[in-house]
Amino acid sequence: MRSIEKRAAVCLLLVLALVLGLWIFCFRFLMNGGRWVSYPANRHLYNSRGELSVGRVLDRDGDVLSWVAEDGSRAYYEGATVRKATLHAVGDAAGNIGTGALTAFGDRLSGYNLLTGANPPGGAGRDLCLTLDARYNYIAYQALNGRKGAVGVYNYRTGEILCMVSAPAFDPLDPPDIQEGDGAWDGVYVNRLLSGTFVPGSVFKTVTLAAALEQIPDLQDRTFTCTGSTQVGGETITCPRAHGELDTGGALACSCNGVFAQLAAGLGGEVLEEYADRAGLTASYRVSGLRTAPGRVDLAGASAGELGWAGVGQHTDLVNPCALMVYMGAVANGGRAAVPRLVLRTENALGLPGLPERTAKTGRLIRSDTAEVLAAMMARNVTETYGAGRFPNMDLCAKSGTAEVGGGQAPHAWFAGFLRGADTPYAFVVLVENGGSGADAAGDVAAQVLDALVNGY
Repeated sequence: MRSIEKRAAVCLLLVLALVLGLWIFCFRFLMNGGRWVSYPANRHLYNSRGELSVGRVLDRDGDVLSWVAEDGSRAYYEGATVRKATLHAVGDAAGNIGTGALTAFGDRLSGYNLLTGANPPGGAGRDLCLTLDARYNYIAYQALNGRKGAVGVYNYRTGEILCMVSAPAFDPLDPPDIQEGDGAWDGVYVNRLLSGTFVPGSVFKTVTLAAALEQIPDLQDRTFTCTGSTQVGGETITCPRAHGELDTGGALACSCNGVFAQLAAGLGGEVLEEYADRAGLTASYRVSGLRTAPGRVDLAGASAGELGWAGVGQHTDLVNPCALMVYMGAVANGGRAAVPRLVLRTENALGLPGLPERTAKTGRLIRSDTAEVLAAMMARNVTETYGAGRFPNMDLCAKSGTAEVGGGQAPHAWFAGFLRGADTPYAFVVLVENGGSGADAAGDVAAQVLDALVNGY
C-alpha cells in the first residue's frame, strides 16, 4: 500500500510539474512569441544575408524609409543624409542598431499574430509607420554638423516622437569598417537619445529649483549675491562671472552655480535624490517596448560641497536625454506627460490597420503649481538670456546646460524645454557631446529644428 501511495505522489508531482511548465510556456509564448518568430535565424522572414525580407518602414507622412527590393535585399530611402538621420530609428540590415525598427519591431513588420504566426493573410509583411517626420530628423542631423549627440522632440500629450536623431551615424547602404579604438565611431550603434546617460550640467537645475520651491517657503522672496565664487562646505563653487544681486528667477536665467549649490546643500542629499526620482530622471521608460537607460543621482554620504555640485548637475549626476525630454513635457503639461512612443500605426498588405497604438501616461513628475512657476521662469530664460528672436513665433520655455566632463575635454552642451500653446504641445532635448556652451551649440540646433516644426522652414 505504501509503495502505491509513493508512486501516486510521484505521479501527482509529475503532473503538477507538467501543468506548471505548460502554463509557463504558454505565458512566455503569449508575451514573447513575436520576438521568437523574428529571430534572425528564421528563414521565413530573413534572407541568406540575415536581412529582414518582409515589411516596409515609413515615416508619419508616408515617406518609405526602408523596403524589400526585388532581389530580396533590404532597400533604403534614396537620400544618404536621410538614411543617416533615421539610422537609429529604422536600423541597419545587419541588426547592429538595437533600437531600429528592423530589429526591434520585426514581429510587427512580419505581421505576426497568434493565429497565423509569421504568415499573415496577404503575405509580404506589414507597413510600419513611425511617428517620426524624416524632414525633422534631416534638419536635426544637419544641425549637429558631424558632432556626436542626440536630438529629440515629442508631443507631450500624445507621446508621438517627431524627431529622434543620434550621432554619429552611418549610411546603412554603405556601412563602415570600424576598427578597434577608432574614436570617430565611438558608440555609433548606441541610440544616445534612448540608451545613453550623460552628465547633465545646468539643465538639472530645473530639478533643484522644483525641490527648493516646495521645500523653502520664502524662496521667491529671497535675494542672492553672486561674486563669481561661493564657498559651500569647503568647496569653491565657481560661476563664469559675477552675477551680482539676483532673485530666484534671475538666478535661473543667469544659471548661477553659487545660488543653486547653496540651495542643494540646504535641501540635503535625500531631498535632492527624491526630487530626481519624482522627475523620472532615474527611471526607465518603455518607448514602444524599447527600454530607456535609467539615470543616476546617488548622494549617499556626499559632503555639503559635493551636494552643491550635484545641485548644479555635476558630481556623479547622470541623465538620459529621453527622460529629461519627458520631464520637460510634464512641466509643460501641469505635472504629467505622455510616455514617448515610436509606432504610429501598422497596416497589412490589404491596407487594413492593426490594433491602435495606446498612449500611456507618466505618474506625477512635478506638482502642478510648481510646474507653473518653473515654466514662467524658463520662459524668462529665453527672453533675458537666450534671445527670443532666435525662436520666432514661439512661446518657448527652456534651460541650457554646459556640463563639465573632465579629462581636458570640452563640456557637453544641453538645451531642453518645451513650447506652450494648444497647437504646439512639444517638448524637446538637444545634447551636443563636447559641444561647449549649451545656449550656443545646443541652442542653435534646437532653434533650427523648432523653426521647421513651428514655422515650416
